[in-house]
Amino acid sequence: MTTKVLIAEPEPTSDDDLERQLEGDGFEVVRSGEVEALDTRRRPSLVLVGDPEAVDACRSWDADVPVIVVGDERSEPGDRLKAFEHGCDDYVAPPFDYEELLARIRAVLRRSNPGDPDLVEAGEIAIDRRTRRVTVAGDPVELSGKEYALLVKLASDPGRVFTKEELLRDVWGYQSPGRTRTLDSHASRLRRKLVADGRGPFVINIWGVGYRLLE
Repeated sequence: MTTKVLIAEPEPTSDDDLERQLEGDGFEVVRSGEVEALDTRRRPSLVLVGDPEAVDACRSWDADVPVIVVGDERSEPGDRLKAFEHGCDDYVAPPFDYEELLARIRAVLRRSNPGDPDLVEAGEIAIDRRTRRVTVAGDPVELSGKEYALLVKLASDPGRVFTKEELLRDVWGYQSPGRTRTLDSHASRLRRKLVADGRGPFVINIWGVGYRLLE
């Protein structure tokens, strides 16, 4: 899954070097001058801001989003302390090179996302990531590779409706899904394998939108 980085700037800039470098390292870069106006459903993994006081806007929009303040030639000696007082996760003081910023971004992301748990539980479903073993009410269920990957994705937030575009992108790697029955056929097989002895419902189709795992 692509890691989304928001560059929050009060004014547009013609300097696209940072954006190009981040995209070259596999990040999805979004630019915005108004953090509060963003859709919380499209939460970035990390926000870069240039003004220590902009951290407050980030926190009011999403209290948990990691924020790095990136200083520039106008930064003052007290800006580092001010940034941490406002609650930033890191501060990069000028002069710095891109590799330093990249290392700090990755370090903050590791701290804020320590990794998925080995055991994922959703209702009666249990997924052991170490062994790829899936059980429903204690009974083992044999799944194909893509069925397992689809289940893990749905179980990451079992009550949420994942759109078909999200699932095709994150499970199959489709960038432009177009017309395909791949998701529907896998979801149907996964549903049949999970349901037994009246259990469920599991893998619920929300017509025209996507799927969720549990009611």
